[in-house]
Amino acid sequence: MSVDPPPPMPARAFVALFGRIGLLSFGGPAAQIALMQSEIVERHRLMPQDAFLRALSFCMLLPGPEAMQLATYAGWRLRGVRGGIVAGTLFVVPGAVVIAALAALYLVYGEVALVRAALLGVQAAVIAIVVKALLTLRTRALNGPRDIAIAVVAFAGIFAFQVPFPLIIAAAAAAGLVLGDRPEAQPVTRPAPPLSRLLGTVALWSAVWAAPLVALWILDADFLLTLGLFFSKLAIVTFGGAYAVLAYMAQAVVETFGWIDTAQMIDALGLAETTPGPLILVTEFVAILAGHGAGGWPMAALAGALCLWVTFVPCFLWIFAGAPYIEHLSALPRLAAALSGVTAAVVGVIANLALWFALHVVFTEVGRAGFGPVHLPWPELGTLRPVAVLLVILSTRLLLWRGWPLWAVLLLAAGSGGSLGWLGAA
Repeated sequence: MSVDPPPPMPARAFVALFGRIGLLSFGGPAAQIALMQSEIVERHRLMPQDAFLRALSFCMLLPGPEAMQLATYAGWRLRGVRGGIVAGTLFVVPGAVVIAALAALYLVYGEVALVRAALLGVQAAVIAIVVKALLTLRTRALNGPRDIAIAVVAFAGIFAFQVPFPLIIAAAAAAGLVLGDRPEAQPVTRPAPPLSRLLGTVALWSAVWAAPLVALWILDADFLLTLGLFFSKLAIVTFGGAYAVLAYMAQAVVETFGWIDTAQMIDALGLAETTPGPLILVTEFVAILAGHGAGGWPMAALAGALCLWVTFVPCFLWIFAGAPYIEHLSALPRLAAALSGVTAAVVGVIANLALWFALHVVFTEVGRAGFGPVHLPWPELGTLRPVAVLLVILSTRLLLWRGWPLWAVLLLAAGSGGSLGWLGAA
């Protein structure tokens, strides 16, 4: 498999590109993947479509936020390890700053109704972004009836039957292996690095990950050490994005540790849904509230910073250890067939995330209805938000039919939502 080197990109343009992606990465993984598809593959042509999809399939197999890891991989592919660090960091920092500011306001004022109203427009625009992403991925990732069938089954499994995400990915890989074409082995122009380099990478980033935890253990800082170990554990078990572990995290921080109460946990999730960056940034909000309860503002700042470290440093470990092997492994016929199945399933998984998010934007209350083994999200029709529907229609029309740039749609939708919220209509 020939891997053409990406076109050279000046450092300033590189930082500007991934800074822009970080600032505009609203709406969870579906919208974030769509944004990177638009910016990296279509607009700047920095990565071929097939390489982007292979990287996306690889990141979906990893624990942690797949969109942040995809950004890190793109940065690594363009400018090596330093590029990966810059790209991954820029993807997280804008959302982390916003979450920290909102947590501080929440602690001071105790409510976030006006903030939510102001961000309703952003949520509506995100739905339009996701629709555009699905239309693009459908035509480029689904090649024939087999891929369409895998995508549909993956969507139904996670949306209606609550099948665990790892099981869906494993089944998709097996289907691709059994049902897919078996191409001949392809030559690899970029050989895999030696095992010694892999072990060195793992050792280095594991040490970086563990360094603050070791320091806290030496200093006998029990609260921060417990918090750091808990969120480190989450970083390992978060397969399929943050949605996969939110219930477990909520139960632990509310019932097991007693760091926050249920109402605060719901507010944390609501705020994380409306800010840029990965949804797993909800952990930062929780950590800041927990730290404030344990030791005031200084402890809140330390807890928030520690949570960010142990949540996102592992992502660099996974990517820098595995990225050099993606192209090499994809050249193997059997593995290539399995990955094609995973790529098709990813479309179904993103469709599930998109529909889940849209329901929670358009309706204020969404429960579940059970029909035997089927459990469907079921909105309370009386909680429909007409303003949200109008903003979704406006954003979709501007983005898909009028061809407005993404930043302009987000800005107009945010302004409209904020104005309506100020007037009491949102």
